[in-house]
Amino acid sequence: MALLTILLQQQGQGAGWSSIIMMVALVAIFYFFMIRPQTKRQKEIRKFREALSVGDKVVTAGGIYGKIKEIKDNIIVLEIADNVRIRIDKSSIYATAADSTTTNQA
Repeated sequence: MALLTILLQQQGQGAGWSSIIMMVALVAIFYFFMIRPQTKRQKEIRKFREALSVGDKVVTAGGIYGKIKEIKDNIIVLEIADNVRIRIDKSSIYATAADSTTTNQA
């Protein structure tokens, strides 16, 4: 009877280790397929927004095409038509107009 109890306890401990290993594997898979690509994409977007300069043609998150006329800290003055300027937040710029027209034609 004591031998049977010892064998059952050993099997239970083995199952515990395999479930821990499975959880670690799931976390690693989740990291490499979800978190890592997202942080990489965020870094690329941040670099793009920091590289914006006056005269660039851009597209906002709302789909407004315009040309950058002025850049302040987090605010961009965008000219969307002749003598029509709007102020937008820098974080609402997603692509240059040249990039968006080439992806739409493909």
